[in-house]
Parts: sequence; structure tokens; C-alpha cells
Amino acid sequence: MNKVAVITDSNSGITQMQAKELGIQVVPMPFLVNGDTYYEDISMSQEEFYEYLAKGAEVMTSQPTPETLMELWRNTLKEYEEIVYIPMSSGLSSSCGTASMLAYEDEFEGKVFVVDNQRISVTQRQSVLDAMALAEKGYDGAKIKEILLREKFESSIYIMVDTLSYLKKGGRVTPAAAAIGTVLRIKPVLQIQGEKLDAYAKVKTLKQAKQTMIKAVRKDLEERFHDPDGDNFYLEIAHTANQEEAELFKSELEQEFQGHEIWVDPLSLSVSCHIGPGALAFAISKRVEEL
Repeated sequence: MNKVAVITDSNSGITQMQAKELGIQVVPMPFLVNGDTYYEDISMSQEEFYEYLAKGAEVMTSQPTPETLMELWRNTLKEYEEIVYIPMSSGLSSSCGTASMLAYEDEFEGKVFVVDNQRISVTQRQSVLDAMALAEKGYDGAKIKEILLREKFESSIYIMVDTLSYLKKGGRVTPAAAAIGTVLRIKPVLQIQGEKLDAYAKVKTLKQAKQTMIKAVRKDLEERFHDPDGDNFYLEIAHTANQEEAELFKSELEQEFQGHEIWVDPLSLSVSCHIGPGALAFAISKRVEEL
């Protein structure tokens, strides 16, 4: 029997096809479009989702049922001794808390290790890759969880939102603030560090947003992590229906941070429900010292 299985959810940005290639499983996060439930990469593609948004569709997020998650764990434990489950941050969704409670059920206790290391999107993806590499090195589920929790605050995400309307719908900004921001053409840059999603800066152009995110990451590397060149960090870009700008940003970052590979990924659709199209993010994740 295999030792440790790694499971995550689709908020990591890992597609179902990529999951098969990696040898892991990805729980599809459900979302609703005009009241109907869909699953990313299963019953709706990225292209179809943004076509609905362009037509003014109402979207909202949901979470997997406890039964869905428990059945996946049961089936996985037929082939593996342990599971490391890495969901999106508990600060951004209650699905992590649900999973943590389920892991205390007698059939899963000591076998399923839920890692709430406060990550989402490309930084969550990196945690998955780290967990896989640690498992290959022979670390058990408990130790992998311990290492990932130790690293939980060793990342940053800065994200420029192109429209305030979706944040307004989700209650992240007031209708009045959204209206003023729209009139003034403000593009907020948000910051995710740990479980917090905070406003970081207000800009008016994409160029200003990119400069703001680069400066913010530079400041983190120098002051928070004392690694000004980012030698011990992964650099990542995420976006919503903004592939062309993401690739341009990648070229700019390759010049800014020479010698670094830059990973580019679309944000999951359940995240896109809250921020809409046109978003662009810059993230960093610290390399795990055991690897």
C-alpha cells in the first residue's frame, strides 16, 4: 500500500488533467451561475464561465458536501495509508473548517491531515507540490502537515482587481465605495498574507498596479524575509481571463528578477466569482528548507 496521498481543491488552480499528471486528486469547488451548480473543469470551462459573466450572469460560490469529501477520503485510504489534504485558507472559506472537523471522525483520525496553511491559488499550488516532494522523501502525513504549517506565513499575494462590482456583490466593499471607485476608475490592489484579505493600494492604471505589486514584493523580500534577491522563493503570477497581460507581466518580472522562473496560472472560477475578469496577481512562496 502506498504511504501518503496528497489531495487539494480546485482553488489551488490545479486542473483535473494536471492532477492526473501529478498523481494527486483535486476536489472541484462548486459554484452557482444563475442559480445552477457547476464544477470547474468538469461541467463548466473557464471560457464558458467568462461568457456567462459577459452576459451579466449572477454568480456565487458554494462548498463540497461533507459526504463528497468523506467518500473521496474513504476511497483514497483503500490505496494509501495517509492523506494530506490542503484546502484553501480558512480565512477565505469555511470549507477548510468543515474538512478539519471531518478529519476527527474515528475512521479518519490519525489518517487524514488537514493543512490550513492560509493559502490560495498559486501559493496553495506550491504547498501541494511541496507536500508531494516531502512524501516522496519519506515524510509521513503528520510531519508534512507540521512543515507546511511552519511555512504558513511565508508567502504573499498582491492582486489588482479590474472591476469593483464583484467585490461589492460579495460585501468586500460598500455600494457607495464601489460607485465612487468606478467613476474615478480606481483599480484596487489587494493583499493576501496569511488569512487576511486587505486593501493595499489604489491605482488608476495597469502600469501603476504592476509597479505597486513589484514594489510590495520587493519590500516583503527585503524586510519580512531578509532575502532581497528572492533566491529562496518561488515567483508566481495569477489572473482572471487576462492571459495576454499575464504573459506580458511575466516578461517584465523576468527582467526585474533575473534568473527566476515565473509560473503563470489562471485563478480558479470559485475565486473569480468574487473578483471578476481582468484581475492580475503577483505572488511569492518560500522554498521549504527540507527540499
